[in-house]
Amino acid sequence: MATKQISIRTSPDLIVKLDALANATKRTRSHLVNQAMEEFVAREAWQITEIEKALKEADAGDFATESELAVMDDKWMRNAR
Repeated sequence: MATKQISIRTSPDLIVKLDALANATKRTRSHLVNQAMEEFVAREAWQITEIEKALKEADAGDFATESELAVMDDKWMRNAR
């Protein structure tokens, strides 16, 4: 896979932590930063997709009924004990 270089600015403290993690895991800075960016982008994309889906449901008037909310409330109360 072709790669492209980017440049970022970050705190010296974060670089020290990144270097320590790279040494401990025998990985490069690039590998760890790429892994972190992949996970971040995937998580944010998932969240945006879920928000867009929820907005469409709300616009369509697709809300939980009172009985569905009561069942969910009972479940949470049982699990909280």
